Amino acid sequence: MSARREVAEVFSGTGEEAAGEAPDVFLPGEEERSQQAGSQTEPEFVPMHPVRAAGYFSASVLLGLSQGFGQSVISSNLAQLQGSFGATQAETLWLTAAYMAPNVSLTLVLIKIRNQFGLRKFAEFSIVGFLLAALLNYAAGDLQSAIAVRFMGGAAAAPLTSLAFLYMLEPLPPEKKMNFGLCAALTFIFMGPSFTGLVSPYLLGVGLWHGLTALEAAFALLGFGLVYLLPLGSPRHPMKVHADDITSYIFVAVGMGSITVALIFGPTYWWVDASWIGYLLAVGIASSFIAIAIELNRKAPLLDIRWIMSPAILQFAGALLVFRLVLSEQTAGATGLFRELGLLNDQLAGLYLVIIASTIGGGLICAATLKPGRERTFHVVALVLLITGALMDSNSTDQTVPSDMYLSQAMISLASALFMPPAMLSGLTSALAKGYDYILSFVIVFLTTQKVGGILGSSLFSTFVVFRRQFHSVRLSEQITSATPQQLPGLESQVRIDATVMAYNDAFMVIAVVSGLALVALIIHMSADRVRNSRRLTPSSV
Repeated sequence: MSARREVAEVFSGTGEEAAGEAPDVFLPGEEERSQQAGSQTEPEFVPMHPVRAAGYFSASVLLGLSQGFGQSVISSNLAQLQGSFGATQAETLWLTAAYMAPNVSLTLVLIKIRNQFGLRKFAEFSIVGFLLAALLNYAAGDLQSAIAVRFMGGAAAAPLTSLAFLYMLEPLPPEKKMNFGLCAALTFIFMGPSFTGLVSPYLLGVGLWHGLTALEAAFALLGFGLVYLLPLGSPRHPMKVHADDITSYIFVAVGMGSITVALIFGPTYWWVDASWIGYLLAVGIASSFIAIAIELNRKAPLLDIRWIMSPAILQFAGALLVFRLVLSEQTAGATGLFRELGLLNDQLAGLYLVIIASTIGGGLICAATLKPGRERTFHVVALVLLITGALMDSNSTDQTVPSDMYLSQAMISLASALFMPPAMLSGLTSALAKGYDYILSFVIVFLTTQKVGGILGSSLFSTFVVFRRQFHSVRLSEQITSATPQQLPGLESQVRIDATVMAYNDAFMVIAVVSGLALVALIIHMSADRVRNSRRLTPSSV
């Protein structure tokens, strides 16, 4: 079996479960085709009825947007939710921390669980958990109960990204799974933050916190119906959950969860002012090292640490992490600047639409042109777009409006859509070259660089902005010492705004520089590989 086809089967079923167990609903002629496919030694792809295929695609879009909405709904509406709960910004931020703490690590065991018990059962149980967690939001009347429900919601939403991939890939032929399917699924996952910002003003108008969670409940109800109506096939390579996996996962969960919470609150409570943040980081690092020690001494580890620490995988992980960090230019940068300038989500609707349209455009380009061997070309183009967009944004002023950033943010959205699918395809191919059991090890690499890396990027961006804002505030304040008391209040307000804009400009410039260095490193690496390949192909002289 080719590596490309085997990569496709990582997320999709081969039809074996569907052949052995009749789906709940058949469209005309589908049962006969399923029986024919089940009679083959190696089931061939049987085209799905267009209406049924549209149902699978719709389920993927719904699940992808659901997970994006859940992750970003708090950060997109922090100011409004403070008033709704009568809490401070830091207190409201616990809603995000409670959601992300279990969410960042649960995917690890879910990969094995879904392969051991079957995708159909996995999908059905997962969507029931998500539905129950979404409905419990209605029982949360204060901040404390809402935090508890968000923790449950974060755990229940962990399978959504996986299911979004599965439902997008299920109706597609093998040759389309890793270009069209992978790009389409990632496109709708990337749209989550912008989609959340776009619809939030209308939901807040319906009922503040419960207005926001009403959409989450609606997503869950629709997903519940689609998952039970449209079953998934089983993968041909089963995985078994071992008792030792649970021990390893506990330490992984504590480690990743503690680090995630510390990164979320570091810029808010400030790193050196809140000792508990240091303790959390210490616990997180210690738990992670214990998990590594356990895995290194297992015959059948949950994670192959030696493979993860190999030079090639470290290089791959580093590239993913750097790109995820610089993408904070959009998630924490542009929208963060406008919120600092007093703009709300309804005033950023045009910007969100541009980002969504550009993300879809990037997904279409990627789906049409992605092939093995082109990954680095995609990455070069993505980095060039990132550098250009960040440099454009670094010239912002206090008069900058969202329309001034339409082009730059479209470039950055396009860069994101062009970078991740080739990177994921490359990583999966590398993992399968070692064997199917290495998929979980790849998942931890990808998960850490994307979920934890995204939180780290936002945290570092916010921390840098705080430092530079203080620097610019001091420098600008020194220039107004001769002002009269009547002038000082207005000037101090303007100094605060100017210092904030300058700090964001500095951050945008740093992102452009980091992206430029990454581009140079990538070009050098490509050149070195080209030289090595040419030497290998050139016959040695006698």
